[in-house]
Amino acid sequence: MGDRTIYFLFTDTGTYLSKAINYCTNQSLNHVSIGFDPELQEVYSFGRKQPKNPFIGGFVKEDIRSDFLKKSNCAIYSYTITEADCASVIRNIKEIEMEKDNYKYNFIGLIGVLLQIEFNRKNALFCSEFVVRVLRDIEAFQLSKPTCFITPTDLRTHDGMQLIYQGKLGDYPYDVMNTEEIRQEDEQTLPKQSFLILLSTKVKQFVIR
Repeated sequence: MGDRTIYFLFTDTGTYLSKAINYCTNQSLNHVSIGFDPELQEVYSFGRKQPKNPFIGGFVKEDIRSDFLKKSNCAIYSYTITEADCASVIRNIKEIEMEKDNYKYNFIGLIGVLLQIEFNRKNALFCSEFVVRVLRDIEAFQLSKPTCFITPTDLRTHDGMQLIYQGKLGDYPYDVMNTEEIRQEDEQTLPKQSFLILLSTKVKQFVIR
């Protein structure tokens, strides 16, 4: 049985809520989503359901090409897991998706992160809680903190995470077939700004799977 690559998208939209979360965590890029293809056509998280209303949140399938997200600062990471683990992650996501109307965004949990007080609320998650929940069956992704205290930075710095892009989300080459191969070939010899220019020109040589 082979390996699969999953993807983690970390974003900072620059909104008032994003700034408030940055303050609570004393970190940046405080929204995390999980996906299963380098084009990020399927990306899941817990966040705002309506771009203009930060107070209506829950399970979302995000459109990274939307006006709301494409202006965000972002970092995209890849992580390798087994086929069986990937199937488990997808199954866990689908279980939450089927019950999405019973879930809500865990705003109170954000305060708990700031004050280091555990708030374990039923059917209420913030983005990193959601990601940890769907990764719960992956032995290599077990974290020492309680789930309610885990931040996107804890995920971003986990062993095995590989940075494949950093910059404006709208500049990410969505049609790249295998960004990692390009990164491995050129990243060591080029400065970061030149790497992004080269990446944007090379992706046209690849065909979407």
